Amino acid sequence: MATVILVRHGRTTANATGLLAGRAPGVSLDQIGREQAALTGDRLSAVPVVGVVSSPLDRCLETARFILDRQPGSPYAPVEEDLTECDYGQWQGRALTELAKEPMWPVVQSQPSAVVFPGGESMAAMQARSVAAVRRHDAAFEAEHGPDAVWVAVSHGDVIKSILADALGMHLDLFQRLSVGPASVSIVNYGTARPSVHATNTEAGDLSWLAKGLRSGDAPVGGGAGRTTT
Repeated sequence: MATVILVRHGRTTANATGLLAGRAPGVSLDQIGREQAALTGDRLSAVPVVGVVSSPLDRCLETARFILDRQPGSPYAPVEEDLTECDYGQWQGRALTELAKEPMWPVVQSQPSAVVFPGGESMAAMQARSVAAVRRHDAAFEAEHGPDAVWVAVSHGDVIKSILADALGMHLDLFQRLSVGPASVSIVNYGTARPSVHATNTEAGDLSWLAKGLRSGDAPVGGGAGRTTT
């Protein structure tokens, strides 16, 4: 199968001030976020990607542009509504320090599968639609470009954590054990037998080994010989 590089957007003005931005319009990358996105774009410049699929929110579109501007050619760059941020409903726009006092906060931390944000979306629904979107695009890119195809999905922290949890076979209630920092890179290959996770939450390092794609197959007993960059 094709390989997806999951990229969280860079830091935003809301991140920097401790606000839960949710789907609020006009939330952009701050200067640090632009620098983070540029670094991620530089890292991915060594990988000719066939597509950069983005959440429709500004902060993801900005991050996607840093990636696209550093790619040779013109990768397919659609917007995918199902990669958008969780609908936090009445929690949107509020300070995290204030939300931490809400009765539902401990449930978000320990049993997210049971959470339905007031006036918003359940975390289970967020995971279902985002995983379905990634798998749908992954199959389409492989059908068009072959099993060595590599593509990028630019999305949000909780969304990417839920996609990684699914790929790792983790229950959604365990997804808070994962960290996904601003402009971080995680890598998943959806094999015929199972997904394989090749990286999570990386913020630096060479990615040129991805230029040849990843072939799925049986897991090497003992871990195998690893990858090379040549």
